[in-house]
Amino acid sequence: MTTSSARAESRSAPVKKPPTARPKPRDDTRLALAFIAPALIGFLVFLVWPTIRGIYLSFTTYNLLTPAEFTGLDNYRRMLGDPIFWNSMRVTLQYVAINIGLQTVLALVIAVMMQRLTQRTWLRGVVLTPFLVSNVVAAMVFLWILDYQLGFGNFLLTQVGLERIPFLTDENWVIPTIAGINVWRHVGYTALLIFAGLQTIPASVYEAGRMDGAGEVRMFFSITLPLLRPIMALVLIITVVGSFQVFDTVAIATGGGPVNASRVLQLYIYDLAFGRFQFGYASALSVALLVVLMTISFVQYRLLRADSSDLD
Repeated sequence: MTTSSARAESRSAPVKKPPTARPKPRDDTRLALAFIAPALIGFLVFLVWPTIRGIYLSFTTYNLLTPAEFTGLDNYRRMLGDPIFWNSMRVTLQYVAINIGLQTVLALVIAVMMQRLTQRTWLRGVVLTPFLVSNVVAAMVFLWILDYQLGFGNFLLTQVGLERIPFLTDENWVIPTIAGINVWRHVGYTALLIFAGLQTIPASVYEAGRMDGAGEVRMFFSITLPLLRPIMALVLIITVVGSFQVFDTVAIATGGGPVNASRVLQLYIYDLAFGRFQFGYASALSVALLVVLMTISFVQYRLLRADSSDLD
């Protein structure tokens, strides 16, 4: 009996399997590096190296024909005493102020209207259409439209009893006109960036505002703008940096004229480098522009508290 019962227990007892080794986690580091490598190489070759090279050339005299000769801070001393540089900086700041002011306000209005009134996809495409036009083409088209004698814009002004306006040939009109051209081209793209930010605001916040009796205007200033602050900070940093780099519209439409009324800093740097072959001095101005943009971006980031959101 004892033997038979022992055999029965041995048959019914579960058979323990030997422990199996856990599979090692797959290491995708090499695959990730392979995907990252093309972008990283392009970043190093076309951004990092030219920046380092430009900073070095800013301390030299260099004209492509002879080796660079180190001159220390001579280029920066010349920059501080260069009236054309300071005029270019003033003109650039004037352009940036007009462009950013108009573009931000119009883009915000368009984005809010798209979000509150309709969200049709085709409307977003229509808003973005001007951004698909290159700066060169836009400048050439508006150069014809705003021509003092033959332009269609001035023709319309005469038809309604107004005098012709020298949009691109008068020093008081040229910068606002160039700013208006670029606002027309970029406002749709900026509006879509803001529109994307509006999608992150919960609809329940607006419902609570309506229950409290708030109207559309009150909700815009009390809900939309505060909750949109991080996105607006990003948009302002992008648009300000882009505005300081304005070049092709000015080069095509005015060439920096009349006199130096539209000679923005980028155009002056281009003229020094590729017109006069003063690459050392042009590099010094480029470094100065880099420092200005870094400072403005940092101040914007800190003042607008772009790293925090009121939704948290």
